[in-house]
Amino acid sequence: MAGLSSLEAVKRKIQALQRQADEAEDRAQGLQRELDRERERREKAEGDVAAFNRRIQLVEEELDRAQERLATALKLEEAEKAADESERGMKVIENRAMKDEEKMEIQEMQLKEAKHIAEEADRKYEEVARKLVILEGELERAEERAEVSELKCGKCGRELKNVTNNLKSLEAASEKAETPFSALLFLP
Repeated sequence: MAGLSSLEAVKRKIQALQRQADEAEDRAQGLQRELDRERERREKAEGDVAAFNRRIQLVEEELDRAQERLATALKLEEAEKAADESERGMKVIENRAMKDEEKMEIQEMQLKEAKHIAEEADRKYEEVARKLVILEGELERAEERAEVSELKCGKCGRELKNVTNNLKSLEAASEKAETPFSALLFLP
């Protein structure tokens, strides 16, 4: 009988360990899936970076070709067309520069606002910290007053107990004094 119960206990332990192993395997598979998804995202990001780098290279190559065409155009007496193209390029750059300046102004305003908010938050924090120090001091004084009051209450309680005992003694003495002397003589 004891062998069966220990065998059952071993079976239960084996089942529990099997469940734990299954759960650990499920968690490991989940983590592996997450790792695979993360790897895929990283590989996609790396692919995007490579594509951007290739696009930059193509743009740089196109820029080189455009510069060569411009030089050729200048050599082939197309100076006027080249000047027009340069002027258009300048306008585009100027437009971009204006947009960048506008963006910088907006960002400067946002930065100023963020600084103002941070300064306001610091001021409020310092104010709350000062109030906290004051409240802690008041709490400490209140606790000291409470301790003094508790001591006084204890002292008053002891005095009240003494007065009560004295009153009981006086009542008992008064009752004895009211008992007639003759009744005291015949008491058994």
